Amino acid sequence: MESKKYFFAVDLGATSGRTIIGTINDSKFELEEVTRFPNNLIEQGGHFYWDIYALYFEIIKGLKEVARRGLEITSIGIDTWGVDFVFIGDDGAILRNPRAYRDPITFDAMDDYLKHVISKKEVYDVTGIQFLNFNSIFQLYAMKREGNSAFMNAQKILFVPDALSWMLTGNEVCEYTIASTSQLLDPRTKQLDERLLASLGLTRSKFGKMVNPGTCIGVLTDEVQKLTGLGAVPVIAVAGHDTGSAVAAVPAKDEKFAYLSSGTWSLMGIETKDAIISELSYERNFTNEGGIEGTTRFLKNICGMWLYERCRLEWISSGERLEVRGESIPLSEVSHPELQGSAMQVEPFRSIINPDDQLFAAPASMIGAIQQYCRKTNQPVPETPAEICRCIFDSLALRYRQVFQWMQEFAPFKLEVLHIIGGGSLNKYLNQFTANSTGATVLAGPQEGTAIGNIMLQAKAAGQVKDIWEMRQIIANSLELVKYEPQDKAAWDAAFDKYLRITKQ
Repeated sequence: MESKKYFFAVDLGATSGRTIIGTINDSKFELEEVTRFPNNLIEQGGHFYWDIYALYFEIIKGLKEVARRGLEITSIGIDTWGVDFVFIGDDGAILRNPRAYRDPITFDAMDDYLKHVISKKEVYDVTGIQFLNFNSIFQLYAMKREGNSAFMNAQKILFVPDALSWMLTGNEVCEYTIASTSQLLDPRTKQLDERLLASLGLTRSKFGKMVNPGTCIGVLTDEVQKLTGLGAVPVIAVAGHDTGSAVAAVPAKDEKFAYLSSGTWSLMGIETKDAIISELSYERNFTNEGGIEGTTRFLKNICGMWLYERCRLEWISSGERLEVRGESIPLSEVSHPELQGSAMQVEPFRSIINPDDQLFAAPASMIGAIQQYCRKTNQPVPETPAEICRCIFDSLALRYRQVFQWMQEFAPFKLEVLHIIGGGSLNKYLNQFTANSTGATVLAGPQEGTAIGNIMLQAKAAGQVKDIWEMRQIIANSLELVKYEPQDKAAWDAAFDKYLRITKQ
């Protein structure tokens, strides 16, 4: 009888990380969290850094725990947030901790670059990537502009998951999905663009060999084997960008689907064979990121539960109370379902906002910003937590409809279902609103998409699954997806007309 295969996933977010072991048996998967730890942003000298050594230490710690349990792991895979990178010197040493994308040095770098180096339209025509000031191209430009010593002396530039894989194996690669977030990659050639690199004073040789998800990077170095008590375990390049791994875990039955990765931020997109780069995609600021098996993730960023989360923190800090369970209770003691349930009791579509308005990017008070928007657009101003929560949920669902319709215009096939993955897949009210608003069947789950996708890509590399569709079938077999069918069409159609009038988009 074949022994059970254990896969070790490292899933790193911008605030926390974890290590997980996963197995696949009888066409189903199982996950178990091994360790969880903070990912601390370091502020020093007016700059923000990631502690790459602390992250490496936590990976070693997780591997030690697996060895202590006597588990024989088949492989290791690492996924992280996008755009950030590590500089390696010609002596093979890391040249200081990597800058974090929140570093203020990038605040004016994008506008400066697009004005004085290469135009916005030219950059988009090459990369098909939406414009964010912290994209790698603008971080590198800002470092070049300031004469950053690590930049000036870098022999190699490795994106964060590739840097951690290098620390484990000694081998330098440039994994395709994480490289696609840099705004330096041409999705048609699937290579870093020489002209864009030259505009930064860089050459292709500064980056590792381009590899696709599922490629074996190498095995653990003798040093890491000694530290952990493990043998020569292979390290696999999974979809190094966490969204790439999450979308790989969408349990779709065929290509005719859209996905909504729902959390603090929402990402709505489709999976296509080729990048979609056009005047319209440029105008609407859609992005083309690398997917698995040569696919492109064509998507748009949408403000998600950020609005709700910020309001809830304000209510808690101000001592706001809510009438639930027949009494007045502090918001700090009210569960999410209770707060959201109270919102279902108030008048729908009374106040509508555009969740992606610049007003909501980083306001001193999110409650105040929502109220200001409603005043400015001559709408009733929501006052209570229930009214504000209802305004947020109605507005998000209507924005999802707008982007879903745009997505259908771009898609080379009819979108038959919308898969909601991530933490937001547990939000039954917003899920139902999304089905009502878009008119699409919504399937919610999995919540842990990133870790599942990471492990599935390792399983593919090990020959345990053959392709993305078998991966997705296993995921569907392992989960009870929750289905939401559209309701109240006339009311949502009228609300969408109101949304378009108010937002004027």
